[in-house]
Amino acid sequence: MSEEPKRILVAGATGYLGGHVAREFKQRGYYVRALARSTEKLDRIRGSVDDAVKAEITRPETLAGVCDGIDVVFSSVGITKQKGNLTFKDVDYQGNRNLLDVAQRAGVKKFIYVSVFRGPSLLHLDIVKAHEDFVAVLRASGLPHTVIRPTGFFSDMGEYLTMARKGRVYLIGPGRNRINPIHGADLAVTCVDAVETETEEIEVGGPEVLSHREIAKLALGATGRPERISSVPVWMMRGLVSLIRPFNRHKGELIAFLTEAMTSDCVAPLSGSRTLAAHYQELEEKGEPRA
Repeated sequence: MSEEPKRILVAGATGYLGGHVAREFKQRGYYVRALARSTEKLDRIRGSVDDAVKAEITRPETLAGVCDGIDVVFSSVGITKQKGNLTFKDVDYQGNRNLLDVAQRAGVKKFIYVSVFRGPSLLHLDIVKAHEDFVAVLRASGLPHTVIRPTGFFSDMGEYLTMARKGRVYLIGPGRNRINPIHGADLAVTCVDAVETETEEIEVGGPEVLSHREIAKLALGATGRPERISSVPVWMMRGLVSLIRPFNRHKGELIAFLTEAMTSDCVAPLSGSRTLAAHYQELEEKGEPRA
């Protein structure tokens, strides 16, 4: 008699990474349940989902039963754009903690969570602290788990393409710092592999290491624009953060995170095969805004 496939709950399935992860799980024969605030947003991955539950992880009362019969929970839930009055702590920390509580009560066997590369050294940033506070709770829970720490997504690099299409790319500082961002489909392989590993933390990046200035040139090249790149002084960005934080902490923290990301090296073990140049070219050929 063949063994029943493991049943996976993908929280954040409507997001960039979550969609790729749901597809990868389904391609490998897992049973995939998607958790989403709006199941209508699952249309683009409908063929990769066996069933869907509508819930909001920031509202524990909506989570009843979402983990029933589930073997493994995967979560890449988090916020960038502010939704109402929700904060990083509300979603990235407390929301995932609510989901963990439900998973434990349901007898889930493993929890896979996507945090931030070099997270423990970036606790002065609200967005990172929220992630790492949850990681601490996950570790203390006793539930088998794996924390995935990617350097950055190709979707994040879409901002370079957006600027390039307008004719000029702006960097924070000279752009010499390096990163190896990873495509969501390549990162999904690492996330799904984590189901069968006992490794509790995995740092991962894409197959090529690029400086931010090199990324800017790739974006401009893909759009056929002249090479126009400008550098914004780091002191100016930090001053901007100080000005914005008192009035809009969420936006100020995003700018602070961006400044940190562009002015420090972010290179993890190389993985995957998809290159940023090919990704930009594909977006241009399809006429897609970003992905």
